[in-house]
Amino acid sequence: MTDMKPKIFIDGEHGTTGLQIRTRLADRDDLEILSIPVERRKDPEARAEFLKASDIAILCLPDAASKEAVALLGDESSTRVIDTSTAFR
Repeated sequence: MTDMKPKIFIDGEHGTTGLQIRTRLADRDDLEILSIPVERRKDPEARAEFLKASDIAILCLPDAASKEAVALLGDESSTRVIDTSTAFR
């Protein structure tokens, strides 16, 4: 049996909410935290790559950017999304 850790991507991890979530998850050894390189975080292709590579994406973004992130996932993605904005309430 393999020891598969859920992959978590925090889109917007450099903002206030993202930093707080990142800090809370930092000591968890049962999760793999995916981090997009700072120079690529505004690149839609890079964001889509990280969103699709994760099991759970936590969106710490303004409403419009959250909607864009969900659109980047497309209909075929199995990534579960937790949105901290008001975009999908």
